[in-house]
Amino acid sequence: MDADDLEPRKKPQALKNLDPMSIDELRDYIADLKGEIARVEQAITAKQAVKAGAEAFFKR
Repeated sequence: MDADDLEPRKKPQALKNLDPMSIDELRDYIADLKGEIARVEQAITAKQAVKAGAEAFFKR
């Protein structure tokens, strides 16, 4: 069991209303989301590296 399993799950964020947004605003929104996805992927990579290091240390 991972420590992540013990943390309560967060409620999904409410979906943003896209209807009033212009095409340019939608494109900007996509760019923002892609930036956030990249940030999350970096956090995952960092956590995986820490986890792998800890597992390697304790398997000695």
